[in-house]
Amino acid sequence: MNCFFCQRNIKEIDFKETQLLNRFISFSGKIKGKKKTGVCSSHQRKLTRAVNRARHLGLMSPVSKAVTR
Repeated sequence: MNCFFCQRNIKEIDFKETQLLNRFISFSGKIKGKKKTGVCSSHQRKLTRAVNRARHLGLMSPVSKAVTR
């Protein structure tokens, strides 16, 4: 399985593209592992950095949207 970003020739992952980043977030709000998503190591590190930047700036929620009781 090839990397999602390598297939599309994406060199840098932009933290402002929250729709793209949400594909790699689990229902509980955690970043999915590279074995589940099929992303290579270098893009997984860039993905993690982009998600953390988006969360820090308030573009993404730091927790899941699941209703807790």
